[in-house]
Amino acid sequence: MSPRSPAAMKRPFRRNGSRTRLHPASIFAEAGRVGGMLLLPWWAKARALLGRYLGPVFGPVSPLGWMLLVLVLLLWGFGGVFGWAEAKTVALLGSVLLLAAVGFVLGRSAYGVELDLARTRVAVGEHAVGSVSVTNTSNRPLLPASLELPVGGNLASFQLPRMKPGHVHEDLFTIPTAKRAVIVVGPVRSVRADPLRLLRRQVYWTEATDLFVHPRTTPLIGSAAGFLKDLEGMPTTELSSADVSFHALRDYIPGDDRRHIHWKTTARTAKLMVRQFEETRRAHIAVALSINTSEYQAPEDLELAISAAASIGRQAIREQRELSVHDQRGPLRCATGRTLLDDMTRIEGSSKLDGTAELARSVADAVPGASVVFFVVGALVSPAQLRAAAATIPPGIRCFAIRCLTGAGASRNNIADLAVLTLGDLADLAAVLRKAAA
Repeated sequence: MSPRSPAAMKRPFRRNGSRTRLHPASIFAEAGRVGGMLLLPWWAKARALLGRYLGPVFGPVSPLGWMLLVLVLLLWGFGGVFGWAEAKTVALLGSVLLLAAVGFVLGRSAYGVELDLARTRVAVGEHAVGSVSVTNTSNRPLLPASLELPVGGNLASFQLPRMKPGHVHEDLFTIPTAKRAVIVVGPVRSVRADPLRLLRRQVYWTEATDLFVHPRTTPLIGSAAGFLKDLEGMPTTELSSADVSFHALRDYIPGDDRRHIHWKTTARTAKLMVRQFEETRRAHIAVALSINTSEYQAPEDLELAISAAASIGRQAIREQRELSVHDQRGPLRCATGRTLLDDMTRIEGSSKLDGTAELARSVADAVPGASVVFFVVGALVSPAQLRAAAATIPPGIRCFAIRCLTGAGASRNNIADLAVLTLGDLADLAAVLRKAAA
């Protein structure tokens, strides 16, 4: 019999005439797989039972407590095996500390806790104000305790005094909002711990609440708001027999709607004449917001772009214009100003996203009926990239590009039919749009 190749040795089955023999290595692999399948449900159930019954017992043990517990067990073992009196003495001291710590975390508290945020949506720079109200709902006095309130990545602590039955204690707090974010506030938890922090017992009393820190926006008033209003009802070159913009009279053609017959002209010319209309389009504003961080010189420029896009979107919603806002990750909700700002609060930029030209192409496919498109981009987008982005928009749609560069002066330039507006401060957005209207 010829020697088998290494590849053949790895095969689980080997043919020998009409008989099939299982390789020994595959027997152990199959046995391990079957055994793992049989043990996995048992192990999952065991873990669930241990977590259910032993979790409340060992859950309050802190890392320092576990270290002390292991040290005490080792010292008791060494003291018993080798007869070291010093080891037994230290182990006894550690045991006393652990038993004393248990007394600090035992007991039950009956609190009625309410977490109230005055506003769950604020703008960058505004202070979010809230309160934590605690009521002793038991029929006995409660000892002083401490409450903890996670706020994002930070932690606020409140000290509760000795509370009589029915007593209410309230603490006020403010949350600074230096940047756009969704901050998770809560849940409120009461904490019992010993002075050495060997044991720490937590009880949660409320649910977590999301605090939306919206991007800053600026109102568009005067001619800037009028510029958006002028976008509605722009005429096209297509003629229609039924619209709201009268264009001219023409001869009657069989099949025309008789309601559009102009009877005075018909009587004067002795032939049927019908009104001809010019199609109009209701303004549909599309905002293409680039969140590719490689197109911005600084993170502040991206925040300026988000604020500018949010300001244009809020003005369009306020005037009941049709609105579509897209970034590289897809469309944002524009049903109300609140949903728009909520989605813009969640925006996270990345340098791995598509560029402005690809974003413009996706917007052109998603919003074919737009009447005007705003490209809100960074200062590192080149004129060639802006020209390529404008080329993807169908003819007849007005395009504007807003380059965001913190500290730059408001200005306007043209790249072919594309008006390029430079924005250096959010307060200048109205002035920038007035330049676009000029």
